Amino acid sequence: MTFDDAVTFALTLPGAEKGTSYRQPAVKVNGKAFLNVGHEPDTSFVVRCPEHEKMVLIETDPDTFWQTAHYEGWPAVLIRYTSPERERIEIVITRAWWDYADKAQREAFGDRP
Repeated sequence: MTFDDAVTFALTLPGAEKGTSYRQPAVKVNGKAFLNVGHEPDTSFVVRCPEHEKMVLIETDPDTFWQTAHYEGWPAVLIRYTSPERERIEIVITRAWWDYADKAQREAFGDRP
């Protein structure tokens, strides 16, 4: 999944819109970035993710999910462009959106994936 593919998917989520984060392309909901290019634009993009979930993702699928020292202790995970795990990546993106969605958006969408 490329960054453009991730953006295309993210923009299908209610209220999601293109924006920037740290002067880099991002997708936001309610003014909060949940998907962005990050510091490894040639290999990966970044999705917001609670720290405990990030560690599970990295442990269970390090070929898809990883972090650099820059992201240690930060609630975000890097996702490799080369990963074939599109469905799992879309779930992680949807969770990130859900975490920043407002109450009405969450109620309309349903439970957190």
